[in-house]
Amino acid sequence: MNQIVQSAPCAINPVDKQRQAKVVGDDLVRHHGKRKFYSVSQVKAANERCYIQPDYACWSHALFNTHSDFDRIHAQLGETCDYLSMKRAMLESVSISDASSWFDFDLSWLDFPYIDWSIFDFLDF
Repeated sequence: MNQIVQSAPCAINPVDKQRQAKVVGDDLVRHHGKRKFYSVSQVKAANERCYIQPDYACWSHALFNTHSDFDRIHAQLGETCDYLSMKRAMLESVSISDASSWFDFDLSWLDFPYIDWSIFDFLDF
């Protein structure tokens, strides 16, 4: 059986994606600390606390849940959405803005991997 993966039928604009990423991310950190991924129930609860409409909640799941959790949620609902494209769109939404608002946007909830900058010792930081 072939499944066709579709882009999200619940499309939202980049500004709304950015807002959702921020408010849900802030809520998750406040309630559960900084993590790479959160459980489905944690993200659902954060969506509810942040008044994210159920039709758009999947965007939060794409950003904060694992790929397998995201796929399991959608399989239970009989939906097929593209985790990677939705996650990419959410991350792009927090990175596209004018220079002044970029620095006002708190990304502390993202657990970026450690980068060893010593490999770039030829650069003068």
